[in-house]
Amino acid sequence: MNFKEKLRDIVQENNSLLCVGLDIDSEKMPNFLFGNSNDPYFEFNKSIIDATKDIVCAYKLNMAFYEVLGLEGFILLEKTISYIPNNILVILDGKRNDIGNTAKKYAKAFFEILNADAITINPYLGKDGVIPFLNYKDKCSFILCRTSNPSAGDFQDLNFENKPLFSFVAAKIKEWNDFGNCGAVVGATYPDELKIIRKKLGNDIPLLIPGIGKQGGDIAITVKYGTNRKKEMAIINSSRGIIYAGNDDDFAESTRKAALTLKDEINLYR
Repeated sequence: MNFKEKLRDIVQENNSLLCVGLDIDSEKMPNFLFGNSNDPYFEFNKSIIDATKDIVCAYKLNMAFYEVLGLEGFILLEKTISYIPNNILVILDGKRNDIGNTAKKYAKAFFEILNADAITINPYLGKDGVIPFLNYKDKCSFILCRTSNPSAGDFQDLNFENKPLFSFVAAKIKEWNDFGNCGAVVGATYPDELKIIRKKLGNDIPLLIPGIGKQGGDIAITVKYGTNRKKEMAIINSSRGIIYAGNDDDFAESTRKAALTLKDEINLYR
């Protein structure tokens, strides 16, 4: 089963476009976990997954929050990914890339060693840095197109021939989609750009959409502009607003409530 088939199946099964970001942070996690558990980070992730696995279509793990823990973080990545049910998508958010030979190693690490369903990559090096990822035909490579951060426009809005740079990136994503396994990262915080990119990419390329929740992206507009004609092919991510919804011993229940509320709001506009 390839990525898009798996995406369609889980979206239908859980009736959800919601992706929960498992961005572990000891400064935000419940304090009691560090006194009561020998493996607090995994216990936290495990509790979040148990509380939301029937609500989401994907989990996104931002590599920085794991790499900062050193060897423990890599082990935690492996354990967490193994614990996620097989029918739910695993997206590793590392925004990696390099020259072709190095890109091959990144792709192997993410897709073979860690067994992710999808990753995020940077297109700045051009096609030869992207192809090693796309050669994993059953996986998905979400290519940065219009990111959600405030200074995204420093480069992404630069104009050439009266078109912004992100528009050229979108065109390349469509051009590189020979195997049908390209995706695009487009922030909910830039709805006009989201509309342009969805129109340029058509109905069959999935969008990974951060920026909902703490970053302030509008849910109704995100669904309207980010999904395709069938109101699918969008993975809408929220991290801090869900996993840190509670800080007491019932934090998992608070997480479930926050995830369910967001899932229902997304579906309201589908």
